[in-house]
Amino acid sequence: MNEEQLDRIRCITEAALLAAGKPLSLDQLRELFDEGDRPARQVMEHVLVLLEQSCEGRGFELKKVASGYRLQVREEFAPWVGRLFEEKPQRYSRALLETLALIAYRQPITRGEIEEIRGVTVSSNIIRTLLEREWVRVVGHRDVPGRPAMYATTRQFLDYFNLTGLDELPPLSEVRDLEEIGREIERNMQGEIELDAPDQTLH
Repeated sequence: MNEEQLDRIRCITEAALLAAGKPLSLDQLRELFDEGDRPARQVMEHVLVLLEQSCEGRGFELKKVASGYRLQVREEFAPWVGRLFEEKPQRYSRALLETLALIAYRQPITRGEIEEIRGVTVSSNIIRTLLEREWVRVVGHRDVPGRPAMYATTRQFLDYFNLTGLDELPPLSEVRDLEEIGREIERNMQGEIELDAPDQTLH
């Protein structure tokens, strides 16, 4: 495959990522092309490297998250870009971030187990918010009286917090307390302004 063909695939890939408004997987990007001229996976991976390199020194970057690849504003420019939008970024409570952090680190975990660790009752509003945001889901029920639901994080959680996997969170042994875990998750929220999705900006 010559340079002209690679450049055309790169431009098509860039256009698709700009228009999609969500991460696209390697296979989804390959399916943009007719079967006869569909790039091999290795070629597509090379094209994504070229696209990543072409973003160097610019205000946006190619970012790999759990669901695939997306173009997004670089973290250092998020404060300025955020001024374009009248709606202020939503700030989540310490209680919600602590609950989410416990689910992320201890999954699968029940509401009762979260309450035992935190030492306070978990508000139903917090669980409902996490479910509505699709950051957590019910993955089963603990085999104890009452069969409480067990919660785990989702691919949407990883995408939103700019992660490809839970292994990108700091080891629990290195985190001193729940508040620090919450701050770490909040730091991962930065830079997640997608180029064409202002409604998702830093919620």
